[in-house]
Amino acid sequence: MLPTTVFRAAAASQKALFDFHTNPYKAKKLWPPDFTKLTPKHQFRLERRYKRRAKLKWARPKWTKAMKLAQWGCMASVLVYGVLFMDGGSRGTPFDGFRQWVKGKKASVWTVDDAQPQMDNLSSNEIRTSDSSSH
Repeated sequence: MLPTTVFRAAAASQKALFDFHTNPYKAKKLWPPDFTKLTPKHQFRLERRYKRRAKLKWARPKWTKAMKLAQWGCMASVLVYGVLFMDGGSRGTPFDGFRQWVKGKKASVWTVDDAQPQMDNLSSNEIRTSDSSSH
């Protein structure tokens, strides 16, 4: 069995890897076609098909999505910086009122407003009665 395997391997190495004349998978049409012999309509169809296939071949959806997210992130950060933090000099900016409002909201995030009841001071009965009376 070993000599047969060696002889087959030697015969296979001497054989050409690919031969156009003995190719079992012959092309149905000659490519690329001679465009001088084609009608303009058929030329357009072939060009459109080639463009579509090339676009599909070179499409990189993950890369495109990552780049879009990066671009939108950069634009959002520049916008936030410009509105909230960029110094307009002595003249001020049109966003000064909005900046004061944001500063007030940031300062009040960790404080409890006196108008809102604190949950630890209320008993469970008071919470139930206030919930049922509001409905």
